[in-house]
Amino acid sequence: MQSALQARSKLPDVGTTIFTVIGQLAAEHNALNLSQGAPNFAPDEALVDGVTKAMRAGHNQYAPMAGIGALRSALAAKVETLYGVHYDPSTEVTVIASASEGLYSAISALVHPGDEVIYFEPSFDSYAPIVRLQGATPVAIKLSLDGFRVDWDEVSAAITPKTRMIIVNTPHNPTASIFSDADIERLKAVTRNTDIVILSDEVYEHVVFDGAKHQSMARHRELAERSVIVSSFGKSYHVTGWRVGYCLAPAALMDEIRKVHQFMVFSADTPMQYAFVEALSDPQSYLGLSDFYQRKRDLLARELRESRFELLPSEGSFFMLARFRGFSEESDSDFVLRLIRDAKVATIPLSAFYTDGTDSGLIRLSFSKDDATLIEGARRLRDI
Repeated sequence: MQSALQARSKLPDVGTTIFTVIGQLAAEHNALNLSQGAPNFAPDEALVDGVTKAMRAGHNQYAPMAGIGALRSALAAKVETLYGVHYDPSTEVTVIASASEGLYSAISALVHPGDEVIYFEPSFDSYAPIVRLQGATPVAIKLSLDGFRVDWDEVSAAITPKTRMIIVNTPHNPTASIFSDADIERLKAVTRNTDIVILSDEVYEHVVFDGAKHQSMARHRELAERSVIVSSFGKSYHVTGWRVGYCLAPAALMDEIRKVHQFMVFSADTPMQYAFVEALSDPQSYLGLSDFYQRKRDLLARELRESRFELLPSEGSFFMLARFRGFSEESDSDFVLRLIRDAKVATIPLSAFYTDGTDSGLIRLSFSKDDATLIEGARRLRDI
């Protein structure tokens, strides 16, 4: 149908996300999907049963706007046990309809027209568009190609009187790097005696490898007092399609975030919340994730050992990067298209995570797949 109206786009340079594009191409070519950070295996049956039980018990209407009280209390207890800081379940913990909704609600609530928001590229693709939708300016700082580390001197130089927020993401998507103790100290230093809010995307908080420590902002009181933390049940419980997460913040910040949250979705899905209360009663349901995914990381790396790819270290998350410039001069986008077409394997070009399309000859692989998929995907990539 043709419209008589001309839309005035707020994001004229933004198209369909790379995840949708690659997903459609993978389906067209019947390619194995190593591109998306979405597990292709079933969640715990007890969790699914918990949702069904909640539905049969009549929990099918709107939950309280901030989330059911039992779940907020369970989250506060979990965070206090893990990180040593107490969040008041009534005013500082909110159950959200996906981490993506939490990011949007936080940025929309706390960033105003004319503000500047520092973030790090390559990055999850929603950060900059959300900032722009508020009439604010996203300020991208590129991570070093040597280990994808933050140049904190560059961050310090980028801070202006207009800087309202710094977005951090650890473990990092797409590079699989994590923050160190030194990163935390530098973040404290650059934000001390400012009114800068830290928005910390911690959806992979339980997927940190080789005995490393997750550097949650909640672990460091000086940062916790100025931070909004967003995390995801979907990533932790292999149910990304359920779209439930949670947000932590001091009451003064959370009060503003809830004002936006209530008008975006009002509340997250009710029966899932009841199921997550039961799941959180067993800490091993999330504490075992690091070992679980480390085995998958190591399996994929082992299966690709004889390939022509150079694998970069994966310190956390569902991902690893692979360099192909040792045997191909194609752009990363063309290379990914060839992999889908010829090898029947879908991956993501790293350039998709940069606003300027920086091409470093790297692709992102996801190992959040069953072992058979990882083994077969690696076999196909070895033939490239």
